[in-house]
Parts: sequence; structure tokens; C-alpha cells
Amino acid sequence: MRVPPVIGHRGASGHAPENTLVAIERAATLGARWVEVDAKLTADDVLILMHDDTLERTTNGRGAVAAIPYAEIIKLDAGSWFAPAFVGERIPTFAAFVATCQRLGLGANVEIKPCPGRSRATAVAVAEALRGLWSAGTGNVLVSSFDPEARSVFQVVAPEYPLGLLSSSPPTEAALDAAGRFASIHVDVKTLTKKEVKRLKSRGVPLLSYTVNEPKIARRLFGWGVDAVFSDVPDRILGALNA
Repeated sequence: MRVPPVIGHRGASGHAPENTLVAIERAATLGARWVEVDAKLTADDVLILMHDDTLERTTNGRGAVAAIPYAEIIKLDAGSWFAPAFVGERIPTFAAFVATCQRLGLGANVEIKPCPGRSRATAVAVAEALRGLWSAGTGNVLVSSFDPEARSVFQVVAPEYPLGLLSSSPPTEAALDAAGRFASIHVDVKTLTKKEVKRLKSRGVPLLSYTVNEPKIARRLFGWGVDAVFSDVPDRILGALNA
């Protein structure tokens, strides 16, 4: 599996409301070849793009995503919080997201982002959705999760898809050994050092870092050997790399 050096974080979330189709489209327009999104289940098990467990930050709704059916979710405004130009933007289904990526020729990192108590159900839903919509053989889809149970379930249910180990700090050797099979390692930029990059790269899989919005930091990471960065402003990073 090969990932491009710059991946749009939740689409191009520095330019458009995160985890929306307009953010995915903006990422493609700005030159990103891959995007990263968060997949979560509604109360009635519809797979949608949403980062938070609650609706308040990125919509005009209130309450827990896990308690609200899709028929209510789809009515919400997911764009006006970001800027007036995005009033009326909706929370997309995972199926609509995949269709958009395929139309635009984008690859994707799908993060399994379960609500509390829904790790297994969300992992299974992502696996089933991918099987029906996006062949593992294309080589341009990667799944990841912070959630150990979600990762474990996904490994069993959909072993043909590459699975990334997502961590807020560089995982220890013991944690890496316990993680089982993984195709990539994803680590918070704030916790990475040159020494840790060298150690993690010794595992022989791509090392990705989030969230990198400053070209100077991106150049340093690439100099250390990091393979890819997630960015809210992929155009800024791509522009610096191509300068």
C-alpha cells in the first residue's frame, strides 16, 4: 500500500466544513489525492461522516449522535458554523462519501470513530459498507482507528483491507506487538521526535502524522522519514513541497 505525502484531513477542513462532501470536493480541487474522514453510526445504524459523539460543535443540532436517527440527522445544517457560504450543507452518508471519492478519483483513510459502546457495531458497519462499495484491490483505501476493539473486530471481519494503528503518542514496542496486523502507523505530530520516527519506521510500514498545517513542520517530518501527513490545508503543504 502506498499513500500520497499529503492527505486532506476531514476533507479540506481548513477551507470547508469538516466531514462534508463540499470539504471532500474542495480537497480534490486543491490537489489532494487522498482524504481522511470519520465514520460513525446513527441511532438506526446508518453510517455517516461525523467526528464528535455529539452534534453541537459542527451542526445546528443537539444531543448524542448515537441517540438520533438518520431521518433527523439529515435535516441538520452542517455548514453554517463554519461560514455563511456553507449554510445548508448536510451530514453525508458513508455511501455518498464513497461515491464522491470515486467520481473525483480520490483515495481515502477511513477512521472508525465509534460512539461509546458501539465499537463492534461501527467496525462491522464500515467493513460491510466497504465490501459493498469499495474494493480492497484498488489499493487506495485505508482504515484506521484509535479504538482497540474496533480495530480487532475489523481485522477479523475484513482482513483484506489495510488497517492502520492510530495513536495519540508514539506506540511502545509492547503496544505495537499487541496490536496484531497493521498496515500503517498514525501518530500525533506534537508527540513525534526524530528518534521516535526512526524507531517506528523500523517496523517496515508507512508512518503518517496528524495534523500538520505548517510547511516548515511538514518538511521536518519528511526529512526524518515520515511518509505522509494529514492536513486541514493540503494546498498549503503541497505548495511548499512543490516550490
